[in-house]
Amino acid sequence: MLLKAILIDKNESIYYKNKQDRTISLIDAVKNIYRDRHTRIRLNLEKIIELRNISTHFITEEYEVKYAPLFQACVLNYTNELEKYQNRDITKYISQDFLTLSTRYEPLSNEQIKMKYPAEIAQKFIQQSNEIDVLNKEYDSDKFSINIAQRLYITRKKKNADFTVRIEKNSENSVAIVKDIKDPSDTHKYSYNNVIMAVNERLNKQNIKLQYKSGFNQYVLNMIIDFYDIKSNPKYSYEHVIGKQHSYTYSQQFVEFVVTEIKKDPQHFVESLKKSIKPR
Repeated sequence: MLLKAILIDKNESIYYKNKQDRTISLIDAVKNIYRDRHTRIRLNLEKIIELRNISTHFITEEYEVKYAPLFQACVLNYTNELEKYQNRDITKYISQDFLTLSTRYEPLSNEQIKMKYPAEIAQKFIQQSNEIDVLNKEYDSDKFSINIAQRLYITRKKKNADFTVRIEKNSENSVAIVKDIKDPSDTHKYSYNNVIMAVNERLNKQNIKLQYKSGFNQYVLNMIIDFYDIKSNPKYSYEHVIGKQHSYTYSQQFVEFVVTEIKKDPQHFVESLKKSIKPR
């Protein structure tokens, strides 16, 4: 409703041209207001709309802990946009306390998700969860998500501590650090499209211009995957098999590898790949 009000104030129609009795959808309103598809507010809304669209088909209970940071950012984005476009302070109508969301749901591990749900649903949830993690990291903006985390650190300076703990040196129970088995759902979180997004984000942040008219896109990524045989390298790629369906996800190390290779020679990187790959 706020977006439609903004469009009306701008003397823009909120009705479809071919259906004058029907107002535009939320996603169309978002695109009309935030025309830059990289705007963090737009990206935030698009992910929330995506959740709304799949909520009737897939689980939503476990999504809460993942999407809460997006919802919190969305609430604050709303208050800021309301004041910006309508000159209204929502805290005059709603207490500030009610603008802060909270979640008490204990998140399930990927292994618990796989045990609780059928393979197809579990895989869908894990992919969505991983995508949120990736986007939070790459966008790094409080307009996209607001994360609240509690981290504990051990210090020997008691005056700097919020609370104290005791270590029993005479305990008969010895411990040792062991190397745990890594779940590819945790180590290879990047989907194919997220790799493209992440590489572009990092190149932009480092002001690196890839000399290719279309920029870093599917064509360039496919050449990299083929030339370096990425799908055969477990460090960079993992193949998910559910029934007859095969899909790949990629690690953060792969994203870093791509950016590092481009940085070596951004002007000739694509042309060098083209010359190096033998025609099939």
